[in-house]
Order: sequence, then C-alpha cells, then structure tokens
Amino acid sequence: MKDIDFPAALVNDRQQLATFATGCFWSAQLRFECISGVLSTQVGFMNGRTQEPTFEDVVSDTTGHALVVQVLFDATAITYEDLLEYFWAIETAFDDSVDLGSPYRAGIYYHTQAQAEAAVASKKKHQTLQLHPSRDIVTEIVPASTFFPAEDYHQRYLEKGGLCNHEGDTVPCCG
Repeated sequence: MKDIDFPAALVNDRQQLATFATGCFWSAQLRFECISGVLSTQVGFMNGRTQEPTFEDVVSDTTGHALVVQVLFDATAITYEDLLEYFWAIETAFDDSVDLGSPYRAGIYYHTQAQAEAAVASKKKHQTLQLHPSRDIVTEIVPASTFFPAEDYHQRYLEKGGLCNHEGDTVPCCG
C-alpha cells in the first residue's frame, strides 16, 4: 500500500476515514490493509488528554489515548458497515489479549453522524450474537478526536518483519 497524507486525501465523498481501537495496532493495521477497498492505513493515538504523545507516553497509561488504526477507504468499493464487520472479527480475536489498560481498550471513533449510527447499530447486533449476550460489550463508541500518528517504526511494523506480542497470533500477509 502506498502512503497517503490522510488529511489532504479527504477531498471528496468517495474517500472516507474510519478509526478503530483493537488493542495491539500492528495486527489490526495489517488486517485492515488486506481488505479490498482500503486505500491506506496508519497507526497512532486518539482520544487522550495530551498533545503529540509518543508510544511510550501512551502505553504508560498516563495520557488517556487509545492505540488506533486509522483507515482511509474508498466508499464506492467498501462500506463503513463492512469495515465494522471486520472490526468485530478483529476485536473478537483479541479477547485473550495480554495487553491491558486504557491504551489497549476497544473503540470505534466515528467521523460523521452516519458512522455513529452505523457503529451503534453494529454493536447492538453483535451484542445479541456473542456467546454470552448477558455480558455487555465494552467497546466505546465516541467521536474521533485529533489523530496523532505513531512514530515511523510503528507504521507497517509487521510488514517490516516485526513480531506481534500476541502468543499464537498468526497474521497472514496479504501481499
């Protein structure tokens, strides 16, 4: 995938942003990049209290940020609702995650009212479909705030040969 300057890329209704927190952002980035209609992804931090956080700041659990993957997609090739289905599949995969704490929380950060409505409907649907429907899904659904890109060495980390910290997590390459 080619790198795209996300803010500059949002010049028409065809290209839209979606932002998700699934725990470890490396695996999520690789999984979302494999989806047809996804133009580019970038990992970073969102919905915290400080400006220009670093990875170390965020994982120290002092900034309030979540680790996120921001997805630029072609809305004529894939819908936001389709991306939500991928999110729930990825999020389910991290139920046994070794990552703990606020930075690794699950979240859907919407950029439009239509995304907010789709996210809430999707969460309700998955609440009834889960193995234990009496337990509430804790995924937060809140407006997207300022996105802070993670340091360069975190971008496409698994594509560069990095290792994911989830034991037994096998992320297939899509290239």
